[in-house]
Amino acid sequence: MKKYKEDIQKLKNLNCKEDDVFFQAMEEVLLSIAPLLKSDEVYKKNAIMERLTIPDRVIKFKVTWFDDNQNVQVNTGYRVQFNNALGPYKGGLRFHPSVNEGILKFLGFEQILKNSLTGLPIGGAKGGSDFDPKGKSDFEVMKFCSAFMTELHKYIGPRIDVPAGDIGVGGREIGYLFGEYKKITSSFEGVLTGKPYFFGGSLMRPEATGYGVIYFTETMLKIEKAEPLKGKICTVSGAGNVALHAIEKLYHLGAIPVTCTDSKGTLHDPRGVDLELLKELKLKKRVSLEEYLKTHSEAKYTPVDEYPEGGHAVWHIPCYAAFPCATQNELTALDAKALLKNGCKSVSEGANMPSTTEAVNAFLDAKICFAPAKAANAGGVVVSEFEMSQNASMQRWSFEKVDDKLKDTMQQICKRVALTARDYGVEGNYVDGANIAGFKKVADAMIAEGI
Repeated sequence: MKKYKEDIQKLKNLNCKEDDVFFQAMEEVLLSIAPLLKSDEVYKKNAIMERLTIPDRVIKFKVTWFDDNQNVQVNTGYRVQFNNALGPYKGGLRFHPSVNEGILKFLGFEQILKNSLTGLPIGGAKGGSDFDPKGKSDFEVMKFCSAFMTELHKYIGPRIDVPAGDIGVGGREIGYLFGEYKKITSSFEGVLTGKPYFFGGSLMRPEATGYGVIYFTETMLKIEKAEPLKGKICTVSGAGNVALHAIEKLYHLGAIPVTCTDSKGTLHDPRGVDLELLKELKLKKRVSLEEYLKTHSEAKYTPVDEYPEGGHAVWHIPCYAAFPCATQNELTALDAKALLKNGCKSVSEGANMPSTTEAVNAFLDAKICFAPAKAANAGGVVVSEFEMSQNASMQRWSFEKVDDKLKDTMQQICKRVALTARDYGVEGNYVDGANIAGFKKVADAMIAEGI
């Protein structure tokens, strides 16, 4: 273990000292793959970890645009092209004030292994800007997207790098970005995924990540001989596409999702949350979840400042299965302790690395079913690759076909992770299984192509 701690420090020294979340992800992977590195010297001989933890390139650029008052606004844009050993760079664009190089390196690094686990021919990347679409008019969002693509188009292409959406980048933003790309290049090609259906998007893209995490969980519970989700109380965090569609799929399976959250607090409806009302509040009106109480006064809304110190109210509600679908490090050690104390048997990550290292270790020590993000939330990138395939062949798949292929792929990912964990002596540990399986495929490709 001491040797691997020294290796981690060596890798940190090769990177920016401010990349805390990136180091968190990197450390988890290196500790997980220790059995693989120990069993085969070829990975050390080829310096795979050193090569894998430094992006192929980090592109940083200025984005200037006019707001509605004709004032010049300036933001910073990024694209971290991490690794393309398995295929074109692939990963979302995030528009949020928190975006910086460290966050995007973390997300891009996770994307390499996530994309590897899908079995599809795609590499890993991530990008975005510190621009905040909230409170902006459609015209302002369009002007920003046009300015952003003016710079980004130089570095992307259907066989080079295919961005998608992420936080702050939905169908509206992808539409504006794609429109500007067409103007600049005079080319109608599959350079972005998550596009509106009428110009090349795939059906089921909004549902993909939320549905996928439930398909993965369903398979994991079956493999581990645990009780299914039907009739069980489930807690979900977040109120975006991932959370809302995870809730939707839980209802399809007969489960009872009782929570969701936004930046201002936690909503708890013990009878089961009203999904249609949630969609109206968050997708159409874009207002606080507290508005839910005007229709369902018996529900409870806990503001952020009333959370338990060091924890989050949503994870202190008794449940059978928990689904963190909001943001990174939202589920702390205190939250994990509360979940376990209240009898939680399964935790599946819908967001990217939503559980802290201490929380993950608590779940693994308790030997409950724990599905890490890089495996459980791969549904979004799976359907994005389906969109790439449809664009390349100029075909349109039905909702049912996409859903069936998504379910099959998520089941295969889960089985592959479980089998890898068993083969390397850590049966039931889906964190190690996912890291080893994802790393090995990318590493072998990197070795095969030389340096």
